[in-house]
Amino acid sequence: MKTFTMTPDAIEKKWVLIDAEGIVLGRLASIVATRLRGKHKATFTPSMDMGDNVIVINADKVQLTGKKRDKPNYWHTGHPGGIKSRTTQQILDGKHPERVVMQAVKRMLPGNKLSRVQMTNLRVYAGADHPHEAQQPEVLDVKSMNPKNTRSA
Repeated sequence: MKTFTMTPDAIEKKWVLIDAEGIVLGRLASIVATRLRGKHKATFTPSMDMGDNVIVINADKVQLTGKKRDKPNYWHTGHPGGIKSRTTQQILDGKHPERVVMQAVKRMLPGNKLSRVQMTNLRVYAGADHPHEAQQPEVLDVKSMNPKNTRSA
């Protein structure tokens, strides 16, 4: 029996819309990373970009557990003494709260050339509006995937 390998012309990409309001950041990032890689498909091939296009809305209303809102995020400008930091709360309250979600998803993907290509299939918006209505995205209910919401009484 031969091993199945997907060809680039046979890949079918869908558009998926995820509402991040009230979702814990780590759970959201792992679901988005799985969708971007295409691991949810039966024909998953690790060396191909076969994941879906993912749209995340309401990124500014994502939940963080514990003391993660006070955790400093560091970066360096490249100049001597150029280390800078902001807390996650400052980033969420600032101009670009979608960067928190983008960074979390980026860190859940493998660090290679293919993951950089897969990150171009991710669109994150701070509010509820997005310019991708023409693609007719399928709404993915992430809240039903949350294990805390699926209690058996």
